[in-house]
Amino acid sequence: MTKERAVTPERAGGIRVLLPGGRRLEVPSGQTLLDLSLALRDNFPHDIVAARVDNSLKDLNHKPGPGSEVGFIDISHGDGMRIYRRSLTFLLIAAARDLFPRGLVMVEHSLGKGLYCEIQGAGPLTRSSVAALERRMRELVKEDLPFIKERLSMEEAREIFAAQGDTDKFDLLKYRPKEHLDLYSLGPLRDYLYGYLVPSTGCLKHFALRFYLPGLILRFPDEDNPAALPPYREQPQLFGIFREAEHWNAILGVDTVGALNAHIEEGRGADIMRVAEALHEKKVGHIADIIKAEQDRLKLILIAGPSSSGKTSFAQRLRIQLLVNGMKTLPLSLDDYFLDRERTPLDEKGEYDFEALEAVELELFNEHLTALIRGEEVELPTYNFKTGRREFRGRPLQLQPGQLLMVEGIHGLNERLTEAIPRGSKLKIYVSALTSLNMDRHNRIHTTDTRLLRRLVRDSQFRNHKAADTIKRWPSVRRGEEKNIFLFQEESDVMFNSALTYELAVLKPFAEPLLQTIPPDTGEHMEAKRLLHFLQYFLPFEPEEVPFNSILREFIGKSCFF
Repeated sequence: MTKERAVTPERAGGIRVLLPGGRRLEVPSGQTLLDLSLALRDNFPHDIVAARVDNSLKDLNHKPGPGSEVGFIDISHGDGMRIYRRSLTFLLIAAARDLFPRGLVMVEHSLGKGLYCEIQGAGPLTRSSVAALERRMRELVKEDLPFIKERLSMEEAREIFAAQGDTDKFDLLKYRPKEHLDLYSLGPLRDYLYGYLVPSTGCLKHFALRFYLPGLILRFPDEDNPAALPPYREQPQLFGIFREAEHWNAILGVDTVGALNAHIEEGRGADIMRVAEALHEKKVGHIADIIKAEQDRLKLILIAGPSSSGKTSFAQRLRIQLLVNGMKTLPLSLDDYFLDRERTPLDEKGEYDFEALEAVELELFNEHLTALIRGEEVELPTYNFKTGRREFRGRPLQLQPGQLLMVEGIHGLNERLTEAIPRGSKLKIYVSALTSLNMDRHNRIHTTDTRLLRRLVRDSQFRNHKAADTIKRWPSVRRGEEKNIFLFQEESDVMFNSALTYELAVLKPFAEPLLQTIPPDTGEHMEAKRLLHFLQYFLPFEPEEVPFNSILREFIGKSCFF
């Protein structure tokens, strides 16, 4: 069946389909998106998994009405890849159920361009058992079994989860403000993974399992190259910091959103907040103690991390803890070493790329670092963002005996930034909000979503940016992080997890009104709707008791540091 014959154009009561390259095709209404996608699949380089219908994300079972505009989404699109990964997770759970009937799959966190998972109650995993699990997954893919969606009342859904022993889902759905739930089934398995799935297992061609003691990594492609798996990179430090976060959650007695909601509902949210903040303070103090123990060799502290990770608040809290240890720091701003505007590199869209390392005057920056460490006085530049030029306004700077230089910026882990300073004289600290709280045992919370919500609130509060603008810019921010930060995170000496177990409950009342302002006819509406759907599961927690030195205050306001 060719694409043109299958969908003969009819203008009366038809729907408009957007094709790659800006082409449009008008087709009759009355067909499901799956039927249309099968007819039009030759127009797309990858499998179609969903569609944007009038700026709303729909699965392929949806039947668009007359006058609708449809843009199909394949796995090279961010939403498409989310659906692909979610469906792979479902496939893993189904295969594990076949091989380990008494095992419970625990989806823990991201790792090595994949998902780290464990299977509890199935005995120790081995390389051979993980290989057998991958073979079973591939058998299910070869069978091309459908993912069947059914709409149930909330009471029916909770009864199913109770019968399956999914108490985490049973508890969380108590807080879902809707009367129905769309469950998916694959054979005897029925589950809910907080979003759409692909039509059938046959779509899930690209994946691999990797044994990673004591669990495994479910590896998958990314949207930039959806037909191949990215190279595997060991991330032992990242794994360790996630393990630390799990330990913290165990101390708090909160590992899922349902458990957090129960604490808030029972009036124990303030205790969760205080213990989480105390754990942060203890960790910052520990890092200060490491610096104190190494003070004879250290000359420079570098703090780096992705957007909205709380680097600035962390730097201030570290400064205070170092003062407790009798050590003083001198901050140096990387922004003042930007190249003049006409020399700034351009990104793939022809716009100034201020996040590229090449946007920094590296030679001058290293000259000043070297001079300062030798005890010499330097005149600091000031970058004028209005004129796009570096200016010298008579700002002398000189390190005092025993004082440490502290530089905060996205390139701090890249050795090229400070190549004139011996590696042994530097301590590199990686800061990121590595969310370890899960929706339930099958559904993790993406760390990027936490950071995006932080940025939405901060941009509105302090930068007068609209929520739609923040969402629009976010993909570009993420590309910059992949290129300039994540590649170097394992080169850090210390990692600090700035995520707070309770923070999404605090961000909820700030973020929801901002997301609700995004009109349905804008390109950012679909992402806003997804985030609103995510936030609906959290009970709100009032911000009054959040300490004024909390990293969260950097985003919601009233920080004692700013």
